[in-house]
Amino acid sequence: MKLYFSPTSPYVRKVIILARETGLEPRIERVAVQPSPVSRPADLAADAPLGKVPALVTEDGAACYDSRVICQYLDTLHDGTPLIPAAAPARFDALRREAMADGLLDAALLARYEIALRPEALRWEAWLSGQMAKITGVLDAMEAEAATAPQDDLGAIAWFCALGYLDFRFADMGWRTGRPTLAAWCALFAERPSVAGTGPD
Repeated sequence: MKLYFSPTSPYVRKVIILARETGLEPRIERVAVQPSPVSRPADLAADAPLGKVPALVTEDGAACYDSRVICQYLDTLHDGTPLIPAAAPARFDALRREAMADGLLDAALLARYEIALRPEALRWEAWLSGQMAKITGVLDAMEAEAATAPQDDLGAIAWFCALGYLDFRFADMGWRTGRPTLAAWCALFAERPSVAGTGPD
């Protein structure tokens, strides 16, 4: 399999951690690309028309994207305990927590683009404030359930990658302040061997 990746993408990080947790990483060749909201690398776009990472080309040549679909696909390729539980309610709880994390990341990336890519004279402060409010709302919801949140499913991987992205791009936000349960949850997950070396430099 071939995985198009960028080393700073939290969505890619989610796929890589799941691949390690399931023992699939040796079957995946990584292809580094640098897409942006205003450019699509030609090799990536040939397999994934949106030009976004991650994108996976399967062993039979089919294209698979985005991270949610890739993770669901990979979770069917191993014989261990599924990281997406098969039955309700655990299945939908894991997918719900993944959606929480991905929603936080969507808002964080939009905020990042507004700050880093848009010319300063054209920045929309209300837009930026709205994205940051979404991030804060999700963090507060995570804190409320962190005491009982699993550490061994796709929802947990997604949470950890979202929190790691905040550490990387929004360190001044100090998301741990006032959220001790979530901070402890994150520190515990960070001890998993599958996490080592997956974060951005």
